[in-house]
Amino acid sequence: MDTRADNPVEPPADLGWLGIDPENCPVRRTLDVVGEKWSLLILRDAVNGVRRFDDFRRHVGMSEAVLADRLRKLVAGGLLETRPYREPGTRSRLEYRVTAKGWELWPVLLALKQFGDRHHGDPVGLMLDIRHADCGAPVRVVVECADGHTHLTNRDVTVHPGPAARPFAEPRQ
Repeated sequence: MDTRADNPVEPPADLGWLGIDPENCPVRRTLDVVGEKWSLLILRDAVNGVRRFDDFRRHVGMSEAVLADRLRKLVAGGLLETRPYREPGTRSRLEYRVTAKGWELWPVLLALKQFGDRHHGDPVGLMLDIRHADCGAPVRVVVECADGHTHLTNRDVTVHPGPAARPFAEPRQ
């Protein structure tokens, strides 16, 4: 007996991409937190050791108001956390540290760098040369399956609706 009709959340197995409601997409939800360039540039700097508000502002080149807003959003999203610090003779301030959740975006930042080096890089060469500390080989991002097959492309995979996929109704106006 087919029970799919009894469970409106579960889409039919043959439902194609256009039949799935994109509102529940994890890419969309992630972009709600990091979906504009300032947030990604702040994360880029944070994973490279920038911690303090004035250093972010100076290095990224954004206004204080925009920076404060993006830092609040990244902290609220659990990608950065604040820690107090105090320079001698000054008031206590906050510095920003990448959380474990934030570090999970490091491969995304590396993938953006890899794409940028290939398609939008400086003709002189790499801006940053990221290498494996143990062997010295360049670091790169590859797609692999859970069984360890690497260098997969879009031609090597199949895509199926998961349990959280919902049928797409009509576009929202």
